[in-house]
Amino acid sequence: MDRKDRIMKYVKEYALVGFLVILCIIIAFVEPRFLTKDNFINLLIQVAINAFIATGMTFVLLTGGIDLSVGPVCALTGILGALLVKQMPPMNVGLTLLTGIALSVVIAVIVGGLTSIIICQFKVAPFIATLAMMNIARGVCYLLTNSKPVYELPDSFVWIGQGFAGPIPFIFILTFIVLVVSHIILSKTAYGRHIYAVGSNEEVAKLSGISVNRIKTSVYMICAGLSAFAGICLCSKLGTGQPGAADGYEQYAIAAAVMGGTSLAGGTGGIKNTIIGIIAIGIINNGLSLMQVNSYWQKVAMGVIIAFAVIMDRLKVQAE
Repeated sequence: MDRKDRIMKYVKEYALVGFLVILCIIIAFVEPRFLTKDNFINLLIQVAINAFIATGMTFVLLTGGIDLSVGPVCALTGILGALLVKQMPPMNVGLTLLTGIALSVVIAVIVGGLTSIIICQFKVAPFIATLAMMNIARGVCYLLTNSKPVYELPDSFVWIGQGFAGPIPFIFILTFIVLVVSHIILSKTAYGRHIYAVGSNEEVAKLSGISVNRIKTSVYMICAGLSAFAGICLCSKLGTGQPGAADGYEQYAIAAAVMGGTSLAGGTGGIKNTIIGIIAIGIINNGLSLMQVNSYWQKVAMGVIIAFAVIMDRLKVQAE
């Protein structure tokens, strides 16, 4: 590899990091509150929910799929979790957290399993299958609550999203664990290599003895499970179960993964890439909010970011 190729490699790997540094400097110059301790903690809490969903989305994108149902699944699980803990006897935080994890696993099996059946057995495009699941999950949210929020949640449940372990938000600790475990799975295990193989070339993966349908089923279940756990954390953070919660979160998750370098074509990317995208999306949203930019303009900005990320992804695929 000559000097020019090495320079181009470094530019590709660290361009987004450089962009983040420049962005932070600009925001800090315009809005001094950006660099305060309180805002930093707020930023950690803000990125936590998207981190869960974007991590699950990364698993799916690596196989060449996509999941548009993550937002409604997040909201649905938050509502189910809120309704469940209200009916149960008082529990400590540990038992409440285990209940949320158990519920997330159930949602992963049901939603992720049904989605994968539609995609793998009936050969429906992931975009269409998950679009259908998105509408089903959102409709169930409103049916369960009659379009009304679920209030009066126990303190042990609310603490998961609002509590602190020392100076660090507990929800961020959970996020950190999920990110580390997911990175190890994708980069250090045979299962992770199989995910990349399926995304790179399904036919070659089949000839290599990999069960493509099992891999696809597993990643949609992982995505649904992490979206479900994000719903538990979001509901506890808000203190209510909102039927309209997590609206548009699928856009943030896709934007974070693709912006970080995970390809929509599959087979390229990973959790390290997604983390950079998560931080970028979090900083942009946080900065725009601090500068009191109209929420509609924030949506415009997010649309521009997604379009730019997709264009860059396509250019990279064509170059390869």
